[in-house]
Amino acid sequence: MSTAGATDGSGQHATARVVLISAAAALGGFLFGFDTAVINGAVEAIRGSFTLDAAQTGFAVSCALLGSALGAWYAGMLANRWGRVRTMQVAAVLLVASAVGSGLASGVWDLILWRLVGGIGVGVASVIAPTYIAEVSPAYIRGRLGSMQQLAIVLGIFTALLSDAWLAGSAGGASHALWFGMAAWRWMFLAAVLPALIYGTLVLGVPESPRYLVAKGRLAQARDVLREVLDMHSDTALDSKLHDIEESLRSEHPPRLSDLRGKAAGLLPVVWIGILLSVFQQFVGINVIFYYSSTLWHSVGFSEADSFTITVATSVVNVLVTLVAIALVDRIGRKPLLTIGSAGMAVTLATMAWCFSQATGNGATLSLPGATGIVALIAANAYVVFFGVSWGPVVWVLLGEMFPNRIRATALAVAAAAQWLANFAITSSFPALAEIGLTFAYGLYAGFALLSLLFVLYAVRETKGIELEDMQA
Repeated sequence: MSTAGATDGSGQHATARVVLISAAAALGGFLFGFDTAVINGAVEAIRGSFTLDAAQTGFAVSCALLGSALGAWYAGMLANRWGRVRTMQVAAVLLVASAVGSGLASGVWDLILWRLVGGIGVGVASVIAPTYIAEVSPAYIRGRLGSMQQLAIVLGIFTALLSDAWLAGSAGGASHALWFGMAAWRWMFLAAVLPALIYGTLVLGVPESPRYLVAKGRLAQARDVLREVLDMHSDTALDSKLHDIEESLRSEHPPRLSDLRGKAAGLLPVVWIGILLSVFQQFVGINVIFYYSSTLWHSVGFSEADSFTITVATSVVNVLVTLVAIALVDRIGRKPLLTIGSAGMAVTLATMAWCFSQATGNGATLSLPGATGIVALIAANAYVVFFGVSWGPVVWVLLGEMFPNRIRATALAVAAAAQWLANFAITSSFPALAEIGLTFAYGLYAGFALLSLLFVLYAVRETKGIELEDMQA
């Protein structure tokens, strides 16, 4: 069995150091949240500016997710070839370019192109951050540190929505001119330049993953990183840890997709579980709330200003419950949180479906009678609570730790690519589903939440407290 990462002279000093390093890596999650949610406040303005129909609007909103799937697919290859740190730097460059290009886009296809570029950067960051954090974290706090990825994501979502609301409010509307004669929705995209630059600067100072260094035969550097990050000073403990890592990485060829193959069903069972975790995280419809909520609440009778306020408030709830998840994930475990989350989401989504079944009118004239609008609002926020305390952070924790060392980056890339494709399917289809009926849309998401509960109960295993070197395929 592996040596516990922080048992040899490592205490608060090591914990503080690894928290700071993990926080820098998790800033990729902040950009993930910011860049994917910033479109929320710009949807209607973009639709009006470029005269788009529902299908075109759905694609303009969700096109970045195709880029994210592409970035996630190749992130593992880049991380194994160039290292975790260099790959994070590549993601930062792509995100800066996308923010500038999207803000200055002259037409819808121009906007789509730059959103795709940003999506690639987000996809890379979505894979590399949990991989890196899991590989530098002691087992006893790995769940909490892995949850920092989701905390960063929800903080990015909150910041993007708050920024959208402030910019739209300052201009008198997202489509109105703000500074230098440019519409407020353009400044919503340009605002992403600052966090991308901060991220790119901070990751220059983080050490390379010791597991990557061992895989490349750079044992002296790996020993230095373990000593620095975990505050290990005993040569015996360092030798034991390096030996465990080498044993878990034993393979005579570089990581490749063929390593993920199993005897049946094409892929190893653990890879299928990772893929399905990713797909269910998206098929419960969470990003409909964060990409379309301003438009949704406006469509059922709230003013544009109130819709922005509700959306920001929902993102605050998401941040708070993610903090709760961080406190619980290493105490009660991953599987119990997923179980609670799935059950709660199924109930709250079904409640939202019922509320919208009471709506009168359609399209721009849709409204919820009496107190039904308040019930829908409460159910939507309760849904965010159940997601934020479970499937939001826990899936990223599991994806970062559940795979054996030799396939981790590659398997996580495949799972993350599946997640982005599922995200694209849900996000791009929502405008069309909403035209069929919001009852149908939310009823569909409730059904997937119920299926996710069965999946967790029968397929997901607990990983709390298990060293990465002891993860088996």
